[in-house]
Amino acid sequence: MISREPADRPNIILINCDDLGYGDLGCYGSPINTTPHLDQMAAEGVRLTDFYMAAPLCSPSRGAMMTGCYPRRIGFGSFDGRAVLFPGMAVGLDPSERTVASILKDQGYATMLVGKWHCGDQPEFLPTRHGFDHYFGIPYSNDMGRQRTFNPDRWPPLPLMRDEQVIQAQFEQESLTERYADEAVQFIRGNAEKPFFLYLAHMHVHRPVLVSPRFAGHANGRYGGAVEAIDWVTGVLMYELRQFGLDENTLVVFTSDNGSRADLGGSNAPLRGRKGQTWEGGQRVCCIARWPGQIPAGATCNELATAMDFLPTFARLAGTREPEDRVIDGKDIFPLLQRESGAASPHEEFFYYSVTQLEAVRVGPWKLHVHKGKDDILELYNLSDDIAETTNLAADHLEIVADLQGRLDRCRKDLGDSITGVEGQGCRPIGRVDNPKSLTEYDPNCPYVCAEYDTGESG
Repeated sequence: MISREPADRPNIILINCDDLGYGDLGCYGSPINTTPHLDQMAAEGVRLTDFYMAAPLCSPSRGAMMTGCYPRRIGFGSFDGRAVLFPGMAVGLDPSERTVASILKDQGYATMLVGKWHCGDQPEFLPTRHGFDHYFGIPYSNDMGRQRTFNPDRWPPLPLMRDEQVIQAQFEQESLTERYADEAVQFIRGNAEKPFFLYLAHMHVHRPVLVSPRFAGHANGRYGGAVEAIDWVTGVLMYELRQFGLDENTLVVFTSDNGSRADLGGSNAPLRGRKGQTWEGGQRVCCIARWPGQIPAGATCNELATAMDFLPTFARLAGTREPEDRVIDGKDIFPLLQRESGAASPHEEFFYYSVTQLEAVRVGPWKLHVHKGKDDILELYNLSDDIAETTNLAADHLEIVADLQGRLDRCRKDLGDSITGVEGQGCRPIGRVDNPKSLTEYDPNCPYVCAEYDTGESG
């Protein structure tokens, strides 16, 4: 059994889903998906209602979460003109950046990533070069393999990696979630006597949605089965923590990398918009935190918080601080998770970027949109009264509009904005290598387990 005090370098498990919508869990109002383990986690911890990813797409949101910085600050606004990273690209998370994993590793933590990375697939950018002792998973999205009905020759075979080696190509996706659960359990058991950081980055519910037979036949189709699979893995991890007496020594956080596409059964209700958009449905996501004895059970937090806050929060729990030699945009939100009396959001404002375009800002309950796609707009919403962003109040609150426009101007000077052509003075470079190579190449003579996937789904 553990000899450390609960607050002495607690274990940290960060569970991150792919494209899970705000309204996809029972404890966030889903009327169709069954999520008993996550509902119990919320009942035993705190449920955040105003929690944001720093981008509405996977690569920038994950880079921001790992570094505690807005995507543009770390060069993750765009990727040689593309919105996310693709196989064999020359760019990725710069080796000089400090991640949650590298900070915790320096504090004596065992570290492992199980699942999706999507911050670069060249050797210099892999998880093992960014603070993770071990890695098991796919380096980018699960639609970036060969698919019979979706550009069958566009991608090389989808790689499954252990550390820095491809151990299988074009594998069966239906069994991957169970394989992830097994890897996570083995990591917990192998490091039960010392502090550990486990980052479990699910494949689900990104398209193509492929589930094992035990989760098929759901009332909400394959999507609902994938949500149930996520819930099942959460139950497995909670069981392991109890079995090893780790409950009071472990902070578990559950969230999603962006909103749902809102098709195939996904839901961002009651929010407006979807993945890829800076309406609330693209970036406001579920977040649950559980730590018995440290976080009150059954609590709800309505203060603004972000995934960028994980780095400073986890660093301080581990007995250190966030890096002081560079700008970190995240803040310590542990007082919010503990529901300390009078604890308020440490963020004066939150900025919404679509790739390299600065499109909106939130201050308190007020959110001002100034651009969408190719269009300039001016729309002001009070999110406390109008979470679905239905009633434009800009004409009624000109002084608030002016204040928020001033904040957007200051953000442009710092992080840039391709709409106005401002580069930004506070941006660091993306990592870049010469002569990049794909991790796999298609061999027509190879007896792949799955030569091609056949759903025709992507994104």
